[in-house]
Amino acid sequence: MTNPLAIPRPPIRATILTGFLGAGKTTLLNRYLNTAGHKKIAVLENEFGAVGIDGGLIAGSPAVEVVELANGCICCSVRGELSLSLAALADRRDRGELDFEHLVIETTGLADPAPVAQAFFVDEGVRDRYELDGILAIVDAVHAGKQLDENRVAAAQIGFADRILLSKTELVEPAELEALEARLRHINLRVPITTVPADADAVAALFTLDAFVLTDVLEHTPGFLSDAAPSGLRRGGAERQPFVRHNDDIASLVLHHTGDVDVGLMGNFVEELLLKSGNDMLRYKGILAVRGEERRLVFQGVHRITGFDYGRPWQAGEARETTIVIIGRRLDAAAIEAGFRLACR
Repeated sequence: MTNPLAIPRPPIRATILTGFLGAGKTTLLNRYLNTAGHKKIAVLENEFGAVGIDGGLIAGSPAVEVVELANGCICCSVRGELSLSLAALADRRDRGELDFEHLVIETTGLADPAPVAQAFFVDEGVRDRYELDGILAIVDAVHAGKQLDENRVAAAQIGFADRILLSKTELVEPAELEALEARLRHINLRVPITTVPADADAVAALFTLDAFVLTDVLEHTPGFLSDAAPSGLRRGGAERQPFVRHNDDIASLVLHHTGDVDVGLMGNFVEELLLKSGNDMLRYKGILAVRGEERRLVFQGVHRITGFDYGRPWQAGEARETTIVIIGRRLDAAAIEAGFRLACR
């Protein structure tokens, strides 16, 4: 019988860990597990084949529970099973059979992160009990170029990421590393790119991003409204980061307007954009300066799933501006820019 006086437990923080086979996902995960101290962590693992994470490295830790899916990659075809597994974990936690505060989903290297992320917003039993904290993508600096050339999932993992972590950087020449970072920024323009950290505090920080908290978009997305605009973005107008490098079909599109916008016109623009291009929009974030409103209107989404909320007030002397960053696949940039300009009237 449920105790009506029981205090509801806070949502379970969740992190999605992506990256191609051999990139170093398990290495980072084990660093986190072995340096988390008293933090209680559950791991939901989905590896291609019979071999799971390095159980020998975590077997002695009472804070870790490992659940493995049996039928291959986490993708659209198995999202139902993922949701059931997430609900089952939460049920066992509610019954006191498990005690954990953070869930890490380590996906197979072949997995598209889209259906994994969508499960946290679409499925009611998951949405009400979990809070998606962020998506980490580990990139093998040695093999990333080939993987991006040959497999569109590699670009999708980069496009969805809130942080990109480079591994094996010591094995490539500085010029190669610079070219790789430029290619990654073409896909995901403003995401922080660093090497995989070894320091315990730096590792722990990766698992507390609050990347999907609407009011914290600016605080947890360094450079989102930076004055250091890329060459393809003209401050004070609507302009895109051009789709010019490499053959990647995923790239970033930046829309910018200095001054206030009409919330109705901009809402219609976003609604129409999602209707026409939502399936091709991997991730998107926006900060709107709404006419007659002292607070920033913040929104972000995954494909057609989006959320809006008001953030902090604009500060005295701060330029009121609207910026939208879209990471998408073969978007009609010219048409999107034209619609944005009309919405900024």
